[in-house]
Amino acid sequence: MSMIDRSVKFAFALAGAGALALAMAGGASAYDGTNCKAPGNCWEPKPGFPEKVAGSKYDPKHDPKEVNKQSESLKAMEARNAQRIANFKKTGKFVYDVSKIPSAN
Repeated sequence: MSMIDRSVKFAFALAGAGALALAMAGGASAYDGTNCKAPGNCWEPKPGFPEKVAGSKYDPKHDPKEVNKQSESLKAMEARNAQRIANFKKTGKFVYDVSKIPSAN
């Protein structure tokens, strides 16, 4: 092994050790900017935002009709599945398309 090979290996080992030391020091001294009122209760608004969103200009004011769309679609899906299962129990054949089930028409 030549002298140049040894010095290159030593330089890589030294650089790796330095990077590891820097990573360990950086992780230990990180500050996340929160002031916890109690353990696990560290929420605080960004500067310029209100303490409570409800009633402020940042309140999204969701339309109840839009919010209920998913529950309505789940109820419709369960009704279709009930029709499929009833048809399967009656005929022994599974029909995916509910419009093709004779009792559904």
